[in-house]
Amino acid sequence: MTIVMYERVGFEGRRPSPFSWRIRYALTHKGVDVEYRPVRFADVDTIKQLSGQNFVPIIVDGSKVVHDSWHIASYLEDRFPTQPPLFGDEVARRTTRFVNLWSYVLGPALQRLIYPDFIWCLAPEDREYFRSSREKALGQSLEEASADRPRWQAEFDAACRPLERLFAEQPFIAGPGPRYSDYLVFSVFQWARLGSPRDVVAPGTALAEWRSRMIKLFDGLADKFPGYPKEHAGSR
Repeated sequence: MTIVMYERVGFEGRRPSPFSWRIRYALTHKGVDVEYRPVRFADVDTIKQLSGQNFVPIIVDGSKVVHDSWHIASYLEDRFPTQPPLFGDEVARRTTRFVNLWSYVLGPALQRLIYPDFIWCLAPEDREYFRSSREKALGQSLEEASADRPRWQAEFDAACRPLERLFAEQPFIAGPGPRYSDYLVFSVFQWARLGSPRDVVAPGTALAEWRSRMIKLFDGLADKFPGYPKEHAGSR
């Protein structure tokens, strides 16, 4: 039976959700047949009817509905035990859970770096919803929140230092090959990569080399959807 995955789709087929990206990688890693169904960024009715909550991704496997990217990854690991592992043993699963929670430290500074650009990756009818909801959370406009770019880049670079040190020692977070720990952290960088024309990763770093390896996985999965809208590449 084919699994159905619901994910947000933005302007001209863009895939703006980092949480959906980590599950795309997980499904591809597992080699699972999947049908992708798009929902708009502000289209919460379909999502809520399916799962009783407002966020994607969601997967439907027969009568089973699973939401939250961590729960989905755990479900896939248990549902397809003979397919390539996302975690490994139970100790590796718990360690990956820590990486999942740690990855949120990358978000606050990254939001400040990309939000004014990111809005152009959304469908036109979703931009006002995104702006109003994010500005309410920030307590200021997207442009004001991102005004001190050097500060937020420095904070983001500081948060990334453990990754830089790790990739100087090994090619992937999971070791010699990628697993879910890599997919969930990469999804944050993919969010930035598709959500802004300005690169937040310094070239020539071990982190940049890891990101390149991740982009090339699965026949270039990360590049199979549109990138940043060219007409807004000069936006500030």
